[in-house]
Amino acid sequence: MIMNLVLGISTMVVCLFLQSLLLVYVIGYYKRHGNLVNNPSMWASVVVVKGMMLLLLAGNLAQIAIWASLFMFLGEFELFSEAFYHSAVNFSTLGYGDFVMTAKHKLLGPLQAVNGVLMIGVSTSILMAGLNDAIRKTIRAREE
Repeated sequence: MIMNLVLGISTMVVCLFLQSLLLVYVIGYYKRHGNLVNNPSMWASVVVVKGMMLLLLAGNLAQIAIWASLFMFLGEFELFSEAFYHSAVNFSTLGYGDFVMTAKHKLLGPLQAVNGVLMIGVSTSILMAGLNDAIRKTIRAREE
């Protein structure tokens, strides 16, 4: 159990580091495309927010792949596609249960679910911050 906690928390730290880097990049992306958001066209803002969403999605998929790689390293799955699927189910807290890990590493599933809830929550909050700011700036540009 202790080894699973060490592995799980270490993987969470790696994912948190990746998410932090990604958030800095997404904020920079939003700032670099500020001219599109300061536009009376809502479509320009949608393009910027869509770009943010795709970057955040890529980051979450990368974290799912990191967990899948851990599962492969531990010998839980023979195919990366199965490990990635299981990882995505855990990360999103979907919990289908059609693929399960051995009792030896079962604790990693809930740890990944906690990681996923936190990282998806952070992704959602930065996306909503960008969307709110874009709406405000678009409305302001229309009033000018």
